[in-house]
Amino acid sequence: MQLSVVILNYNVRYFLEQCICSVQKALENIDGEIIVVDNNSSDGSCVMMQQRFPHIKLIQNTENYGFPKGNNIGVSAAQGKYICILNPDTVVSEDTFLKVLAFAEEKQNLGIVGCKLIDGTGAFLPESKRGIPTPWVAFTKMSALYKLFPNSKAFNQYYAQHLSKEQSGEVAILVGAFMVLQREIYSELEGFDENCFMYADDIDLSYRSLLLGKSNYYFADTSVLHYKGESTTKDANYMLRFQEAMTYFYKKHFKVPFLFTILVQVGILFFALFKRLNINMQPSKFPDKYVLYSNNQNLSGQLELVFQNKVLICELKKEKAVNLQLKFRGKRVEFLLDNHYLSFKKCINIIESMHNKQYTFKILPKSSKFLIGSNSNSGRGEVVKFQNNYI
Repeated sequence: MQLSVVILNYNVRYFLEQCICSVQKALENIDGEIIVVDNNSSDGSCVMMQQRFPHIKLIQNTENYGFPKGNNIGVSAAQGKYICILNPDTVVSEDTFLKVLAFAEEKQNLGIVGCKLIDGTGAFLPESKRGIPTPWVAFTKMSALYKLFPNSKAFNQYYAQHLSKEQSGEVAILVGAFMVLQREIYSELEGFDENCFMYADDIDLSYRSLLLGKSNYYFADTSVLHYKGESTTKDANYMLRFQEAMTYFYKKHFKVPFLFTILVQVGILFFALFKRLNINMQPSKFPDKYVLYSNNQNLSGQLELVFQNKVLICELKKEKAVNLQLKFRGKRVEFLLDNHYLSFKKCINIIESMHNKQYTFKILPKSSKFLIGSNSNSGRGEVVKFQNNYI
């Protein structure tokens, strides 16, 4: 078997359903398997799996073991040459795994491969590629100094800004939302450190890959949608948890300098100020217009009842993205992407190419009963449920 995709789920039932739909399409031309590990969800995730995907291996934990142990349990049941650690709040393109595996096969002494991640608005997620978070590098991240001085080597190391988002190449640290590596390497690394509950686990695994003499890579030739807010809500406790994670990482691999504690406190202050400013930049919950990408005329009428607003149906061949952007300039628009009509790859391409502060997006997964999307990478997403299948 070539690839095992391990998805660790905790209370994101609808995101999980969409994720599996996309992964199934991406594995159609690959000898692969999907393993879902559920960390004792209470939202009906396991019932959904048993009803909709009874052929997929489901491991039901009796408690929430956290990210490291949950994934280790999943990998222990895997048969593939390669492992993909994948978050449930992601959507992959139909050719994502084909491209990543082809890239991996070309590399010598390969450690871990990550790829370009975008959030639900189409914005690039800079944690797709990172450097080793020394105390100074971690401070530049927490204080957002990397945004003020993106071209300065002293400030741009946390998000590996020596590579552009469109440039594949070696990086030190990759994000646990999407990681591909050989199962033998995962075993040699003894998997994720189960003493890490969150935030340091992917950093630690990536760093230990480097200590083995392996090379980690960021692969830019495919985009994966990662809603992110489902697994990481950046509330007031976020930076404190990040501090604890970094302290554990330093204790394990380095000495913990006193300067780090001071830098963290200053970083938390900067983060709080930035967060307060950023709240006012979030898009409105009530778009001026809904634009449906579909060839199903009946669907428009059904959605009008849901949104109590006029829905414009749009066939992709007739309306190019640039024309729509001109038509709706200055308006808040939500684009509804029908997965019966559009592939997951096309949905992702539309979201990425039309990224705009005034635009939001939802996907209607094929054969599902809901619309799903996220308007922010720091908050929870939104699910609009239907009583019946919309097709």
